[in-house]
Amino acid sequence: MSEWIKAARLRTLPLSLSGIIMGAFIAKWRLYGEGGTWDWKIFALALLVTLLYQVLSNYANDYGDGVKGTDAKRINEAESRAVASGKITAKQMKNAVILFSILSLAATVALLYVAFIPEHMNEFYIFIGLGIASILAAIGYTVGKKPYGYMGLGDLFVFIFFGLVSVCGSYFLFTKTFSWDVLLPGTAIGMMSMAVLNLNNMRDIESDRLSGKNSLALRLGFRNAMIYEMILLQLPLILILIFLGVNGFIQMQNYYVFIVMILLLPLMKLRRKIMSVKEPKELDPFLKQVGIMTLMMAVLTAFGLNYFN
Repeated sequence: MSEWIKAARLRTLPLSLSGIIMGAFIAKWRLYGEGGTWDWKIFALALLVTLLYQVLSNYANDYGDGVKGTDAKRINEAESRAVASGKITAKQMKNAVILFSILSLAATVALLYVAFIPEHMNEFYIFIGLGIASILAAIGYTVGKKPYGYMGLGDLFVFIFFGLVSVCGSYFLFTKTFSWDVLLPGTAIGMMSMAVLNLNNMRDIESDRLSGKNSLALRLGFRNAMIYEMILLQLPLILILIFLGVNGFIQMQNYYVFIVMILLLPLMKLRRKIMSVKEPKELDPFLKQVGIMTLMMAVLTAFGLNYFN
């Protein structure tokens, strides 16, 4: 059981929760302001769904990289995977991917049933399609004949599914409407998620070169990937600030909502530490730190918006 827990890579879970928390609590603030109601059941089910998606993705990545031989060339021993090490067989991991695909789909249907049935049947079917697309994206990063992670498209898919779909989708589950300003926090969470993936790919840049995994970091080169990383870590708080500004919080002098800006200093310190790294393998500890920063960004934004609710 311990090997399955390790393969689930629990340190990635805070990142997957961030988009749901951000979208759900922006919806809570907006609904309460309009006299609407907010359903905790939808929130709980949405958290369950995103956790299942994340574990599915991690198992699928372990399987895909394992059978392709990518993990066998991995230089960083701390990131050794279950299939490549032989602790879990490829067949066992493939069965786990199938099982979690089924569990993810079942949880998705349950979530959408609670959120949309019976008044919003069209939205129910649209989100079923999004759910299936999310499951396929979780698997397709490293699995298949043409996995998109091996073509340098991982960053784009992470931005779409961890950022826009997660934040805007969870917002829609509660409000049944789309608002363009939610794209700002959605983009912020998406960029933080891309920052984690880019760090991961920068760390593995040499082993990926040997295995033919053409990640965006490999295509850019270590130095340019570092510049890209700094941009990804610089912009999210600016986007959150713009979101708060367009919603009039500066004019209302409601300063509690700006509590998320306390992350300016720790993010600045984190960027300096990452920039000082000389060897790719030294980047590994920062994956968890950026993931926690992303979660804190979502939690503090949620707290600030709903302080008076």
